[in-house]
Amino acid sequence: MKKLLGGKLKYLIIFAVLGTAGLSIFLAKSCLSGSENTRFEKYIDKIFYQEISSNTLNLHYTLAYPEDYGIRDYQISLGTFEPKALEDDLIRTEKLNKELERFDSARLSQENRIIYDILSLEFSSRLSLGQNYLLQEPLGPNLGIQAQLPVLLAEYAFRTSADIKDYFSLLASVPEYFEEILDFERKKSEEGLFMSDASADRIILQCESFLETSKDNYLYGTFNERIEELLNAKRISRHQADSFIEMHDKLMDQYIFPAYRSLAEGLENLKGSGKNAQGLANWEGGKEYYEYLLKSNVGDYRSVNEILEDLFRQFQADYGRVQDLLAENPQIISQASHLPDSDLSPEQMLEYLQHIITDDFPDLSVKEYEVKYVPESMEDFSSPAFYLTPPVDTLSPNTIYINSSSQVSQAELFTTLAHEGFPGHLYQTVYFSSQDHHPVRELLSCSGYTEGWATYVESLAYGYASPLLDIDAETMELLCLNRSISLCLYSILDMGIHCQGWNSDTVSDTLASFGITNQETGREIFQYIIENPANYLKYYLGYLNFISLRNQVQSLEGNSFQLKDFHENLLKIGPGPFPVVKKYLLAQYQ
Repeated sequence: MKKLLGGKLKYLIIFAVLGTAGLSIFLAKSCLSGSENTRFEKYIDKIFYQEISSNTLNLHYTLAYPEDYGIRDYQISLGTFEPKALEDDLIRTEKLNKELERFDSARLSQENRIIYDILSLEFSSRLSLGQNYLLQEPLGPNLGIQAQLPVLLAEYAFRTSADIKDYFSLLASVPEYFEEILDFERKKSEEGLFMSDASADRIILQCESFLETSKDNYLYGTFNERIEELLNAKRISRHQADSFIEMHDKLMDQYIFPAYRSLAEGLENLKGSGKNAQGLANWEGGKEYYEYLLKSNVGDYRSVNEILEDLFRQFQADYGRVQDLLAENPQIISQASHLPDSDLSPEQMLEYLQHIITDDFPDLSVKEYEVKYVPESMEDFSSPAFYLTPPVDTLSPNTIYINSSSQVSQAELFTTLAHEGFPGHLYQTVYFSSQDHHPVRELLSCSGYTEGWATYVESLAYGYASPLLDIDAETMELLCLNRSISLCLYSILDMGIHCQGWNSDTVSDTLASFGITNQETGREIFQYIIENPANYLKYYLGYLNFISLRNQVQSLEGNSFQLKDFHENLLKIGPGPFPVVKKYLLAQYQ
């Protein structure tokens, strides 16, 4: 399903679909008949069209005008989670991999070599999954399908009446889709791989909260607003508008609410069948599946031991710097705990960020973006903030959601907006999608790159915030170090739980050694990591990879190093596994 970035959400189908450049690019290239590039581009054309057409929600969010890409007839679908379909996907991946191996990458253009290398790593990691595909978990209180779907439906753009009809068909398909997910969960249950009762209860609670909204559910309001916009633009008549609103009310009653009710009931019936309330390490094949996540989702192909060494090394460096700051100013922790207030709005902060980053990042003007707030009924189950990616052929709208229930300081709000907006997700998405490359690149987006980039630039934003919020540089550095240490600690816990079998007591003892003694907090951290394996690694390990790349380039360039040029080169390479990014980045400096 479509991506919501930075808050850090993940979606329903294996490929994260964004898309770019028009079909005309490929038609022009096809004149180079018989070349290796032409054959390869036909191959990746096929991958793009098959993937983009298989999920209507992804298609609509990726392409505002799919007909411009030759896509006119497509089946309305949210995709599938049938176990048989997942097995077939592995077979299809093996076939695609064999086709890929027939190409001579040395004869391809650089852009096509990048795609070749990404596909090669992606296919190899997916094929390593094997029968461990049953360890996948489509549901979850924070990042699960049932949590993300309402937001994606609420933001589904209506450009024509045909879009509304597709939207209605999607609503009608939700019960069947949720039933497929339940079938998958039943299969997991039969194999002893069902989630713990604690996780099931959290998902059931979310479904019940959604159901309790009834006629106050925000999907009613957002639908009516979009219909009124079409009416005001004279794209539909008043009679059509009233008919659409009436139909939407019926579909909510007949399909959406029953689907969430059935999902909750189905999970309730499966409770008690889960045999593991701990991490992946306690399941057969769990460690191998976790290593698959590190490669496929994080984009880091190093061994678990190498990654852990990197994490511990960074932890010690950050902790040592904190000790230095305390030695220089013993009052700094108190200062960081009592930051000055500011009445700056999110919009004002984003405007400031657009201007302040120009010395360090390539120019990019984005005039249309909007800050929205997570509906109250979804606050308890949503991330603190997230960015919803736009269609590639319009690159708008650009929407950042803020969760009002997250009580944060002005400094935290500022750095969060840098993560989601400029120079984070919004900036990176629009910059790369504005480049001339094949749209299959957008299907191969790597979460470790996108979330790592946003976390990396968020660390720079602490410096940008200092003059705006009237907070001294040392205090902002302490806040940045605290953020880094926290994410590093959670990443170590993530690997301990899922690779080494740490239980809740081990986690509590580890947290207590850092002054986190509240048992409820410890249980919540443990449960979140159980439900979202490798999620912290996408952010923090991605961040460390960017730091490592910057250090390597700086070492090669010496006094000639320019931060702006480094960022531009990274952004132009675009999302991909870190071995690929490193290969093509360092080649520019050697």
